Amino acid sequence: MYNLVTFSMPAFALLKADKYELFALFLTLYIITITLNISLITVISKNKSLHQPMNIFSCLLAANEIYGTTALLPALLSNVLSRSKDISLALCQTQLYAIHTYAITEFTVLAAMSYDRYMAICFPLTYHTFMSKRVFRMILLTWLYPLVAFFLVFALTIRLKICKNTIDKVYCLNYLLVQLSCTNTALENTVGLLSVALYTGPQLIMVIYSYVHILRICLKTFCKSKLKALRTCIPHLLSLSNYSVGCFFEIAQGRINNTLSYQTKLFLALYFLIFPPILNPVIYGLSIQVIRVSMLVHLTLNKYKYVHLSYYP
Repeated sequence: MYNLVTFSMPAFALLKADKYELFALFLTLYIITITLNISLITVISKNKSLHQPMNIFSCLLAANEIYGTTALLPALLSNVLSRSKDISLALCQTQLYAIHTYAITEFTVLAAMSYDRYMAICFPLTYHTFMSKRVFRMILLTWLYPLVAFFLVFALTIRLKICKNTIDKVYCLNYLLVQLSCTNTALENTVGLLSVALYTGPQLIMVIYSYVHILRICLKTFCKSKLKALRTCIPHLLSLSNYSVGCFFEIAQGRINNTLSYQTKLFLALYFLIFPPILNPVIYGLSIQVIRVSMLVHLTLNKYKYVHLSYYP
């Protein structure tokens, strides 16, 4: 049978016993993620003193977190409670496109942030002039590059004839859909492998290049100002580490799947799409003093306005 319109996701059947607890947990995580990231974007966008390249990239990262989480959790919440554990072909294709472009955009933005730190620390005198002319072009590139680049792979996938109907995961990914095809997928597999190098190679080179030069400069001219500048890299390094852990979990659980409990499988599968979106706004909101203070002021003023309006009806 070719061109199936629905797929079965038996992994959801394992969640049946805890479906109400999991629904409450995932809904809470979704609300927290959206609230934290919107708060970070709001504070930075409203405060002109925060309109610096690194903070603009933080907003871009926060917008991507909302995009990635929304690609996963609404569908996940629906399937957890639903009696049917099926997903339509259209929804599966939409979800996999969103998840893959989220992942590529995340790494691309993190690479751009590493370049920003490189310019700020290694070329402090020309940093503002150089970056102010290029920041919006970099923003455009970090969004358009993943959307266009993955579409080339996605276009090959959607033309496949599908004859199997079981996806052994709680969300759709490109390679899972390719595996369901009964036609020859040599081209799709080759392009898929090459695309991984295309999506990660340039960004990885930029990250390594930036931090090698940052460390070289800081070790060569060690002083308080350089140490202070190096500390501004900590939030970025934490976000990068968190992203790398998520990638490792995604790769690892696909190879040792049969030896793990379903709770562990679920944690490893969802870490990549849940924890970076929650932790990144916390990292940037708490680690960077000026943003932390602005967020506290913003929340305090909103609370005062609420109390004021309540007192004077």
